[in-house]
Amino acid sequence: MQEDARYLKRKVKAGSLDVHPTEKALVVQYEVEASILGETGDHMMGERKEGHKIIRVKSLSPSTDVGALARKVVEECKLIPLSRLPQVEQLLYYLQNRKTTPGEGKVERREKRVVRPRELTPFEGMELNEEASITRVDEYVDLLYDDLPEKIRGSALILQLARNPDNLEELLHNERALGALARVLREDWKQSVELATIIIYIYFCFSSFSQFHGVVSHYKIGALCMSVVEHELKRYDLWQDELHKKHKACESEPENGSLRREQDKAHRKFRGLLGKQEQLLRVSLYLLLNLAEDTRTELKMRNKNVVGLLVKVLERDDEELLVLVVSFLKKLSIFLENKNDMAEVDTVERLARLVPCDHEDLLNLTLRLLLNLSFDSGLRAKMVEVGLLPKLTALLGDENNRQAAMCILYHISVDDRFRTMFAYTDCIPQLMQMLYEYGEEKIDAELISFAINLAASKRNAQLMCEANGLKMLMKRALKMKDCLMMKMIRNISQHDGPTKPLFIDYVGDLAAQIGVEEEEEFVLECLGTLANLTIPDLDWELVLKEYNLVPYLKDRLKPGSAEDDLILEVVIMIGTVSMDDACAAMLAKSGIILAIIELLNAQQEDDEFVCQIVYVFYQMVFHQATRDVIIKDTQAPAYLIDLMHDKNAEIRKVCDNTLDIIAEYDEEWGRKIQSEKFRFHNNQWLEMVESRQAEDAEPYLYDNDRTDLFYSADGITPADGSVSPDFYNNLHPQNGDLQHTGDGSDVFDQTSSSPGRPATAYGFRPDEQPYYQYT
Repeated sequence: MQEDARYLKRKVKAGSLDVHPTEKALVVQYEVEASILGETGDHMMGERKEGHKIIRVKSLSPSTDVGALARKVVEECKLIPLSRLPQVEQLLYYLQNRKTTPGEGKVERREKRVVRPRELTPFEGMELNEEASITRVDEYVDLLYDDLPEKIRGSALILQLARNPDNLEELLHNERALGALARVLREDWKQSVELATIIIYIYFCFSSFSQFHGVVSHYKIGALCMSVVEHELKRYDLWQDELHKKHKACESEPENGSLRREQDKAHRKFRGLLGKQEQLLRVSLYLLLNLAEDTRTELKMRNKNVVGLLVKVLERDDEELLVLVVSFLKKLSIFLENKNDMAEVDTVERLARLVPCDHEDLLNLTLRLLLNLSFDSGLRAKMVEVGLLPKLTALLGDENNRQAAMCILYHISVDDRFRTMFAYTDCIPQLMQMLYEYGEEKIDAELISFAINLAASKRNAQLMCEANGLKMLMKRALKMKDCLMMKMIRNISQHDGPTKPLFIDYVGDLAAQIGVEEEEEFVLECLGTLANLTIPDLDWELVLKEYNLVPYLKDRLKPGSAEDDLILEVVIMIGTVSMDDACAAMLAKSGIILAIIELLNAQQEDDEFVCQIVYVFYQMVFHQATRDVIIKDTQAPAYLIDLMHDKNAEIRKVCDNTLDIIAEYDEEWGRKIQSEKFRFHNNQWLEMVESRQAEDAEPYLYDNDRTDLFYSADGITPADGSVSPDFYNNLHPQNGDLQHTGDGSDVFDQTSSSPGRPATAYGFRPDEQPYYQYT
């Protein structure tokens, strides 16, 4: 059959035409039909294959003439017939007006942007009219033994060869050439900046390849470069001092023309010397950067104070030199010792002037260096101190540098003392706009984490709720079941003030999410948000009944029924709803109080659980129905008495307030509580009395008339030592006793007896003054 096949017929048929989903491009679908024909033209074999062609229109902008561009596309793409020109125009118009979403190009932004210093090019003064030849290397080496101009010429010719990687292998084996170059560099680098620059450049060519690092180290070029850099920086300081003196002389005699001319001449000379010096610094530092690939070599550089030298170079204005220096510092900053060195030499202050800057690579490198440094709390504080916060906030609008700037700001927002400062920048509006633009796409972890931290500040939370901000956040969180966004909402809900009443409209939506069928982490955040809503006007009884929450809360109180975090939020939620009398009665009837006591037994080692459970008791003893159950049907008062002297101050505080109310309502428990307090405050005295009674058969340690050793004989106590528990009410604190203030306030006044639900057993609510208990 192959012998009969004479002709091959290929036919292309155009298909559909559409826009690319993410890029500025058109997608043309087509079908290729290939047929094999015989001698007579009969169809012998055929095959069809589908394909597509992407036509990118990168030049498309809001000002582009869509009609002209459509005609050009049709003319250049043979797959699109002229009859489809109107459709091409319509698609291009759609592309022109399509909004760029945060998801577009996200993959590209996620890729780590590699920014390296620009490759070195021949410096000014190195150009030669002759062309070097590898066969004449020995002649060029001979020039290194002549006077200075010939040394410069010979080294420049060798540099021409070294800049070609193909010649490096042969130069490597020419020990005479490399040895002569190293010798001339050691002996003459102070005499000629040009000569030093050229020879170091030759060794830089070798340092660009790891396999040649050995030869550079063999001739100790790295140590020599460190000396060169240190010497040149000292020379720069001397030049600056000289210029300063001439400037002061001109200011003292402004009419003296000769002084003015001398100053201008000195300044021109300084500019010329500065240009050559920066060339030498650049090639020297680049060589050191290449050698620093070996961490052992890097350690030797650190011992020679490479960080201090690099930070000093940050004062310069040459952008290419700064790119190199910042790259070097960024590489060094990943080690703790180098980071500490940078903290000691005011690195952050010198970097602050580079943010922002017009040089894109320099700005990106500076931000990434600051990001490395921002893991240190002291350096974060320094960044705020030097005014970087508003500068970094402004960079959130820069697509290329947004990610690095946001990560630095996230680190700064970790510190409580700096969160409120964000309210005085335009950070919050930008943040809310970015969250809004994501729509239903997954939000970047850095962005939402940053927002969660900022929401922990009261002023920031108020700004987030402005212009229906809370509505937007709540809508997205509930629709997408977004746990992180709900965590942000939960942080907003913890603040007292104008933001908390805004949540009343969403109580039903949040309560509807609480159920066994929902994801546990999402339920935890919704439950935590509801538990924060200590709003007097909120009808919690209606909420519990409408969404049948009591059975769920009771089931989750069983130890092991869920993660401890969720069980803890259930306890906090019960403490919040127990403020309502009707809710407290409903909970008492359901048997939740006994479940809470069982949970207390299971979690008695966890201070967080104990603190919140005691607070639940505190809320419930305010209501008649639950108070009777707690006092008469449970052993809760006994647990509270045991906890009265707990080592945790928050637990002691809530426990004391609860026991005071129980003592007021139940005389029997009141006597027990008073007796226990008395025993605790007089424990040492009671132990001594008991020990004396146990030793009746032995002689007394003291005479009977020495009772004043225990209490002063001033009439406060009887001489026989008999003291009733009533004495506790007027007891004066002794050394080592805890000071309990008795101000005579109403024990039923929640505002005076307890400052509110403890946010945690270990800390305090944001924006709340810490509670100090002096002993």
